[in-house]
Amino acid sequence: MPRNNESRLGVQDAGENTPIQSTNSLLDFVLPTEFVELPTKGKFYPSSHPLHNKETIEIKYMTAKETDILSSRELLKKGLAIDKLLTSLILDKDIKVQQLFIGDKNALLIAARVNGFGNVYEAQVSCPNCSSVNEQEFDLDDVKVKEVPEDIKFSENGTFYITLPKTQIEAECRLLTGEDEKRLSQKADKKRKLKLPDSLLTDQLKMIVVSLNDVSDKETVDEFVDIMPASDSTFLRKEYEKARPDVDMSYGYECNNCNASNIISIPFSANFFWPE
Repeated sequence: MPRNNESRLGVQDAGENTPIQSTNSLLDFVLPTEFVELPTKGKFYPSSHPLHNKETIEIKYMTAKETDILSSRELLKKGLAIDKLLTSLILDKDIKVQQLFIGDKNALLIAARVNGFGNVYEAQVSCPNCSSVNEQEFDLDDVKVKEVPEDIKFSENGTFYITLPKTQIEAECRLLTGEDEKRLSQKADKKRKLKLPDSLLTDQLKMIVVSLNDVSDKETVDEFVDIMPASDSTFLRKEYEKARPDVDMSYGYECNNCNASNIISIPFSANFFWPE
């Protein structure tokens, strides 16, 4: 039976009108689909994007085809397995996985894992208090959506605005996609190999900030980011994180060794899609 657990990530069954039906009489079954709530509620996508103002996205349940993707050594080596998996699961082929925002992508990964292998996930975690490694069981049905703050002012392009406290400049910002994060990581790796100074924080802000007081010239924006007062830079990063929708991966954890109670983040380990 398809899941219908609206308390976890707002997942809803797609209903009887939308399941994928096999055309082969030997395989006369219905492949379930479900709608997964997007943490962004589609508000951060531009008007031209297929997810603009869409609160959910429809995916199919995992099949043997998707396990082939996850076990492909070539895809794993290139870091493409997860994107290929989501591309296979998303029914609307106009949606490009690389252009999804990180929070929406995380919500889809959790939904795919639960509908493929169930909600119980076991992983090894290190205690923040004593550093001992313990086997921890997580219930993925407990994962909740981090909602979009109600006071955010959006543009039609899905951008939003943050007023910097010291300079009083209004910064128009955008969320970073998975593709953006990959580019930032590649740029940081290249700088490390060339033994150049680390500039990850400013490089990230240069991607986030679209305009300043309606000035959108890229060179001007980048120059301002480089000389921005530290207090404004810190404020901008904090406000961006507050605005950025995601799934809440925090989880209560009690160490078996020292009995300390901590809040940890559910890890994405190798067995996330390969439970024993």
